[in-house]
Amino acid sequence: MKRILILTVLLYVNLTMAQRGVKIGYIDTEYILENLTEYSEVSKRLEEKAQNWKDEISQRSREIERKKESLNSERILLTKDLIEEIESEIEFEEQELDEYQQKRFGTRGDLILQKQQLIQPIQDQIFNAIKEIAKSKNYDFIFDKSADIVMLYSDRRHDISDQILRNISRANNRKKLDSRKDKRKAENENIIDESIISEKIERNIDEKIDNQPEKTESNKKLTVKELLEQRKQKNSNKRKVKD
Repeated sequence: MKRILILTVLLYVNLTMAQRGVKIGYIDTEYILENLTEYSEVSKRLEEKAQNWKDEISQRSREIERKKESLNSERILLTKDLIEEIESEIEFEEQELDEYQQKRFGTRGDLILQKQQLIQPIQDQIFNAIKEIAKSKNYDFIFDKSADIVMLYSDRRHDISDQILRNISRANNRKKLDSRKDKRKAENENIIDESIISEKIERNIDEKIDNQPEKTESNKKLTVKELLEQRKQKNSNKRKVKD
């Protein structure tokens, strides 16, 4: 089906080229992915997960083998019922391990599903960059060299993979720049908020001090500390009078 579609497209290109100049380009998706930092980071995370799963599978497999060896060495000392019970337990654990392997590494396992989920945003970036270049530079067709299309010959000047990489890098740099700007803006807003709160606190303190009763001997206003000292002294004098 794919070959029929490709032949149809090529036939259409040939017919169209007879009427006017057709601009054709191609990309190498594998080359683009290998040169994207984001893809390298995603691949590294997936490899770490896959290695953890492999380690877990190896450990469980070794435990099953130990149980088999132990059964074989003790078989002569065990009853028939006990042997069957242990064999049944080992068989059950082997089935569980097989199911776990399929769950992690099967054709619809976690590794493939998570890879699709993590790579999808990167594939969207590539597709958007292709559309942008095709629109801005008037390409009629852009093929993928890494796909099922058999390219018997391709002139290097039609390869726009590096252009795709530059577009994606510029877009990612803009996102990072916008992110840093937003972060600085948020930090500045926090500083302003803290400054306003500080000013309010200072103003409230000033108002409290201004509302304190004045000293009779001078025009200075009493501070909170001075008021407490005065009250303490007053209570002390009262106790002395009672004594």
